[in-house]
Amino acid sequence: MTHDGDQQQLVELMRDMPIAMFTTFGAGGPRTVPMARQEVDASAEMWFITARSTQHTHDLTVDPRVALSFSSRSAWVALTGKAYVVDDTAKLQELWNTFAEAWLPGGPEDPEALLIRVDVERAEYWDTPGGKVASLISFAKTKLTGDTYDADHGVVQP
Repeated sequence: MTHDGDQQQLVELMRDMPIAMFTTFGAGGPRTVPMARQEVDASAEMWFITARSTQHTHDLTVDPRVALSFSSRSAWVALTGKAYVVDDTAKLQELWNTFAEAWLPGGPEDPEALLIRVDVERAEYWDTPGGKVASLISFAKTKLTGDTYDADHGVVQP
């Protein structure tokens, strides 16, 4: 069941998580690469800039299923969904940044540059509010009392 609070918490957590471990399921089996996501909002859609000739781009033509994981020092997010290769220069120009320029120096008009749109089907997060200190306290509490580790957990299914 989706709760608006869970969805908002997920969006807030991901603001500080720009890099995903992006897993595709092509003919050769699962393959994971790091990729920078371009925007996070409350919709169930994410964008990535990539190169046309990459293995993960080819994998998506075989099987659009993807799994993405993100992490920070005190939070973790796991997403699953379907990904689609999108050849849209206008959207590329909208999302283009200096990080993309490092990988694709020809800019958004480069014939090698294109987008991957991920339609998120399910998201799950774990957050230890209070950061490292709260995590250490929670860990100590677990060791002393046998209680489980304190973390906020939520599931979002758009």
